[in-house]
Amino acid sequence: MPRLKDKYFEQVVPEMMKKFNYKSIMAVPKLNKVVINMGLGSSTKDSKIMEEAVKELALISGQKPIVTRAKKSISNFGVRKGMPVGCKVTLRNDRMYDFLDKFINIAIARIRDFRGVPPDSFDGRGNYTIGIKEQLIFPEIEFDQVTHTLGMDITIVTSAKNDEEGRALLEYMGMAFKR
Repeated sequence: MPRLKDKYFEQVVPEMMKKFNYKSIMAVPKLNKVVINMGLGSSTKDSKIMEEAVKELALISGQKPIVTRAKKSISNFGVRKGMPVGCKVTLRNDRMYDFLDKFINIAIARIRDFRGVPPDSFDGRGNYTIGIKEQLIFPEIEFDQVTHTLGMDITIVTSAKNDEEGRALLEYMGMAFKR
């Protein structure tokens, strides 16, 4: 059982039940999935960058990403329908907990000038999205092997009904929010 999953059942559930006065354990919000998305933007013309992004996202997440393609052509951006424009991974269950444990405890601390993640990135339904500027904060990525710094969006989808419950869930899990 992953460390963070164990922490959720041992510490987070009782704390959430006490704070929000839930009658049942089933009413406590839980993590549903984590989606990691790398949009490559203007670097789609070079297939080597796409291959590198797929390889690095597979290293970071422990799961093979899918390549996302353009839904329609946009001439101003030089994008044709069906062109690869990024890659994404959806993590669930144990892989999700392993990734979040690594992200919260190791990767976030390696962000330059880190003072906490922004608390206003919730979507109104308890889901949280954070943008990362470079993939170098993850321990699996070797600094010497990187030719292009690529950013990514990490979306944490919860079963919380509102932002307050979602934020409390992530705080009890160990996410460091700005004060």
